[in-house]
Amino acid sequence: MRTVAVLGGGAGGLAASYYLCRSLQVTKETCTPPTPPSQVILIESSSRFGGWLKSTRRPDSAVFEQGPRGIRPAGAVGQNTLNMVDDLGLGREVLPVLYSHVASKNRFLYVNGRLNRMPSGLRGLLRTTPPFSRPLLYSLASEILVKKSKEEDESVHSFVSRRLGQELADLAVDSLCRGVFAGDCRKLSVRSCFPPLFKAEQQMGSLILGMLLGSGSTATVTPGPLAKKAKKESWAQWSLRGGLETLPESIAEYLQRSGKAEIQKNAPVKNISHSELGWKIQLEDGVVSADHIISALPAKALACVLPPSCQSLTQMLQDVHAVTVAVVNLEYDGSILPVQGFGHLLPSSEDKGLLGVVYDSVPFPEHNQPDRETTRLTVMMGGAWFQEVFGDPESVTSEHLLKQACEAVCCQLGVKAAPIWSHVSLQRDCIPQYYLGHSQRVGEFWPLVMLRTHQACKRAYDVHTGLSLLDTSACTHSWKRLGANLVNLASSLTALF
Repeated sequence: MRTVAVLGGGAGGLAASYYLCRSLQVTKETCTPPTPPSQVILIESSSRFGGWLKSTRRPDSAVFEQGPRGIRPAGAVGQNTLNMVDDLGLGREVLPVLYSHVASKNRFLYVNGRLNRMPSGLRGLLRTTPPFSRPLLYSLASEILVKKSKEEDESVHSFVSRRLGQELADLAVDSLCRGVFAGDCRKLSVRSCFPPLFKAEQQMGSLILGMLLGSGSTATVTPGPLAKKAKKESWAQWSLRGGLETLPESIAEYLQRSGKAEIQKNAPVKNISHSELGWKIQLEDGVVSADHIISALPAKALACVLPPSCQSLTQMLQDVHAVTVAVVNLEYDGSILPVQGFGHLLPSSEDKGLLGVVYDSVPFPEHNQPDRETTRLTVMMGGAWFQEVFGDPESVTSEHLLKQACEAVCCQLGVKAAPIWSHVSLQRDCIPQYYLGHSQRVGEFWPLVMLRTHQACKRAYDVHTGLSLLDTSACTHSWKRLGANLVNLASSLTALF
């Protein structure tokens, strides 16, 4: 009988615990025959589960997201998440946004002091559309003629400049990286941040050919009823009626009902150690013993609790940088938007401090007050530029962040009125940054895990797979092969845009 301890009660830790409890057995590589686990112990340092998935629900039924606000249904990870939603009985709570919806078709860049709708469809590719100086089709057509790079890695900005032109890199891709990673595309690794693009060039010699012909096998998941419905109806993204925090809340409730999991909140891990008898996890008020550990902690948090024998691994984890994002939720009386769409992003050349504004009321009007016409917005600020623009996150005030957000809405959307409600949250170190050479460092990381943990602990963490939210669609299969090798959910999340 085996005990599995899961460190961290965010999306990754919850998903790991969920799949472990649902599996018939958890196989340890050296055990023949495999032995079912006696217990799953989920350990969370804070008073709540869900990590960055956090929804503010007001008494008047309005809902505001302080983290991700929509999940993409596409691909294996997207289908797997919908399968989980089905299994948890949340199908009727889903709020889909179709590709035909205005929020899916209209996305804007704020460049040169004005909103510019991003080109879409064939007509958009053929025409010169501000802020671009030539049709995008020109860049796409000439991309096929660009020779592939022999470098093992390249910055996102350099990659796109070389293949599609500097203008696209400076405006569109710079903004995209700020929206998704809250990061600087001149530092981010294309191999780690956009692996399909890197593989397309390396395997097909062209991004266009890679998209048309495919650039290798992809993971598959058998779609359930909800995933099939999403494909049939062409969903672009979805949320839940009570906000996305409903998902981790439902997983936690399932774990409590299952009888297979012990849940501990307000239990920060002080250190972990290993012996021939297994793992010891030191908490503030006691010790937890386990045969296996799955860590879904942030890289630096894990580095702080590893034993001294893991010094090389500790240093590698400490070198992973994460950025802080200020999230300002605003509510205005009436319909105040000059345009309809998902929102707008800004390149760093326009305003370093402001990453983008999401027009929350457009994709999810169900989260508005039911008896009053209002407009909900979310302003994202900081990221890789937080220290430069706002100073130390520990000393910046909510009042200052709110003022900056309201001024941005006034200047960029022409909204002169003051918001009728606001909420400021500072998400410290919320998005890890995959800088140039990240994949090489990850390659060096895994041998250290295998060496230091004696095959007993397999780390599934956001240093490798990105954006803080982990998907465990292959968790059961992974335990049969390697232990707890969790696959990333973040690619299906619209973190900012």
